[in-house]
Amino acid sequence: MTRWAIRFSTTGKRFGTLAVKRWQFVAFPGPAGSESRGIVDMLAIRRDHQEAPEPLLPGDLFEIVLVQIKGGSASWPTPSDLCRLRAVGRRYRARAIVLAAWKKGAEPTFYVLKRSGLDRRKAWREVSASVAFE
Repeated sequence: MTRWAIRFSTTGKRFGTLAVKRWQFVAFPGPAGSESRGIVDMLAIRRDHQEAPEPLLPGDLFEIVLVQIKGGSASWPTPSDLCRLRAVGRRYRARAIVLAAWKKGAEPTFYVLKRSGLDRRKAWREVSASVAFE
């Protein structure tokens, strides 16, 4: 559902959106499709077509968004989780860290991790999928 919401909001199918470069997704399922270890549940990646420093050309670099998915009644990331997410984001120079929270029968709600703060609820800013993955 999270992949669908991201693709739907960023491929020009909603009023007021333009078709843009498509995000590719890498999921990290565990045994039998259940949760796996690690703080990142999904990686969204696409080519960065902006000017690049020499000797690189446009399209040689990537844009990366780290996604953590919380479904049903799963608790929000702890302060320790927030530190881990920020550390992984810095390590891979992610352009954003996104939390996708969903309830059965509804579209996911997207939140972007702010640069500072460890309060479990105040560390996140609610955004639309098109803003999180612009």
